Amino acid sequence: MELLDPTTETVAQSIAYAARPDSLEGKRVALIENTKFNSDRILDKIGQILKEEYGVRDVQMFRKKNASVPAHEEIVTEVKKSCDVMVAGIGD
Repeated sequence: MELLDPTTETVAQSIAYAARPDSLEGKRVALIENTKFNSDRILDKIGQILKEEYGVRDVQMFRKKNASVPAHEEIVTEVKKSCDVMVAGIGD
């Protein structure tokens, strides 16, 4: 993927994607919601589906401080320590 910012000089940046697991069976999933309306509800439903249909072992919900900032360091640290896969969600 190449990102271009039209407000600055043209400088291409490459983004490396995280490795994807072959299966979600037995995995621990972090759900990170951004505080927008219904983001927690949609992620709860996604968590249920991941458990029922994909064999996910555990789902943990994390809540950002607000929608316009990245996840704070405490969330990042805990996700790295206790989860195998992460899903970020938005609402509205």
